[in-house]
Amino acid sequence: MTRTDTQYPLLSGIESPEDLRALDRAELPAVAEELRRFMVTTLSASGGHFAAGLGVVELTLALHYAYRTPHDRIVWDVGHQAYPHKILTGRREQLHTIRKPGGLAPFPKRAESEYDTFGVGHSSTSVSAALGMSLANRVQGGDRKVAAVIGDGAMTAGMAFEALNHAGSSKADMLIILNDNDMSISENVGALSNYFSRVLSGRLYGGFREGSKKALELVPPLRELVRRSEEHFKGMVLPATLFEELGLNYIGPVDGHDVDTLVETLSNLQERPGPQFLHVVTRKGKGYGPAELDPITWHGPGKFDPETGKMAPKGASGPSYSQVFGEWACDMAAKDERFVAITPAMREGSGLVDYHKRFPDRYYDVGIAEQHSVTLAAGLACDGIKPVVAIYSTFLQRAYDQLIHDVAVQNLPVLFAIDRAGPVGGDGSTHAGSFDISFLRCIPNMAVLAPADENECRQLLYTAYCHEGPAAVRYPRGQGPGAVIESEMSELPWGKARQIRQGKGLAILSFGALLAEAVEIAELLNASVWDMRFVKPLDRDAVESAAGEHETLVTIEDNTIQGGAGSAVLECLSELGVERPTLTIGLPDDFLGHGSRGDVLGEAGLTVEQMHRRIERWLTTHLSAEKKQSQVS
Repeated sequence: MTRTDTQYPLLSGIESPEDLRALDRAELPAVAEELRRFMVTTLSASGGHFAAGLGVVELTLALHYAYRTPHDRIVWDVGHQAYPHKILTGRREQLHTIRKPGGLAPFPKRAESEYDTFGVGHSSTSVSAALGMSLANRVQGGDRKVAAVIGDGAMTAGMAFEALNHAGSSKADMLIILNDNDMSISENVGALSNYFSRVLSGRLYGGFREGSKKALELVPPLRELVRRSEEHFKGMVLPATLFEELGLNYIGPVDGHDVDTLVETLSNLQERPGPQFLHVVTRKGKGYGPAELDPITWHGPGKFDPETGKMAPKGASGPSYSQVFGEWACDMAAKDERFVAITPAMREGSGLVDYHKRFPDRYYDVGIAEQHSVTLAAGLACDGIKPVVAIYSTFLQRAYDQLIHDVAVQNLPVLFAIDRAGPVGGDGSTHAGSFDISFLRCIPNMAVLAPADENECRQLLYTAYCHEGPAAVRYPRGQGPGAVIESEMSELPWGKARQIRQGKGLAILSFGALLAEAVEIAELLNASVWDMRFVKPLDRDAVESAAGEHETLVTIEDNTIQGGAGSAVLECLSELGVERPTLTIGLPDDFLGHGSRGDVLGEAGLTVEQMHRRIERWLTTHLSAEKKQSQVS
């Protein structure tokens, strides 16, 4: 027998949900125990998202047991919790490859499996997508069942309520499952609430409810009285009224770790017409003590010892860019009482934990509500506050209208501290900050700054904060090159680059975090190097000087080439009427895969060796063409 057979006798026989459905329902708790143990063992050695998946083991089993997947559709929100889903749908033996180059995607991905019905990365999309699938099934006259699983955190986003509002009015036959994974199960979850859920979802109650409606159709006043009485009775003992008013039939709360109750409830609800809303209470990290006690730390812990819970030490010792920002925020808040920090549910990731402790009255975590975070900042700025929005590049995309309409049009002094610019590593294409330079620099009034190291990040944050207008400072995930960070904050010359190496023939204009690589290439080619610092306003004098003193130019950035910093240089040369062969290097016109930041840079052709070879080939081709042209002349 294989290792898997002996350690996981039930789980090893499940290659698809069809195998799961062949089991007796009484065996499901044992499957849950094996699945949870498999996750702990595998992810302790490989790393990956952890606590969220442990919390939905029973829910995932119940869904695939009660529904005819892949014919029926299950739509996961975000995807952090989708590891059990991947294990049950034929990808168990590949779990150790998750987030690695060529391995499983970190989130559900349609190209990876027919069971991944919708690609997800950002939150709060599941209800909209599932509603679309349900309506498509209605148009096609099919018999598919559709269920969306959305977390209580994702319910802080306006998009989720837009979809709930539409679902209620559309009368679509679908199930919305609220995965309420607070830190503990509330008191009203237990035998009584499970009984209530079974009753409210069962055929007897459903038949009585629908029959009563038909009987009372001829007496509208009485029908309305009974309807309201039912809603408010449920609202007194259950948090149902809000969802009922939206047109959804509320069921719950139900214990999300009672797989038997879940299967029965899900089976009952499939027979109910119209939009159903099932409130399931789970616990993040369920079944692994350290993760239950601290689900935030165990969201994505990397490698760890499964026996002791001790995590493997981080490879780099220097501060990350997020930490540099967090320290700057504390220093700036101590210096200026107008300073306020805003984050859309990314306190830990953005480096604001210490800031929150020190300045709780000037800290706003708005939940997963990026649009609101930006307009909130605009409102603060209107009345004399200096707000800083700490946000990931990929999440800022969700607030683009607010960025333009509410901040830039009014030329308000809002600073955007944009974390995770460029490739982000294991989270892949949905989280990559590939486009921020392109979508920011086209906005009037918006300044875009790109620091090359840790100290420059601190100084440019201060410089942008002092600017009386909207500004964005973008910086990558992880550690920088190890620059010494000056405690004193200095306002750098606005819109000015700095030349850091003098060479001959070739000038390299570097924007942001790839400056160290640019310098290394310049040493090999005896090229000049400018640390451009500012994408907008672009240092036109530096561009003109580089073009006037050199035969060829190269721009380097970790943003997509289309519309990026290199494009800004080409536009500037065109306006100056200067013709210089210019090679733009950056991210390709593609959605890159997952892996470490170094892996993704390699996929994009942005390692020192790759860029050096590319520049040499380009120079050779250019010089050959130039020589031929001179011979013709």
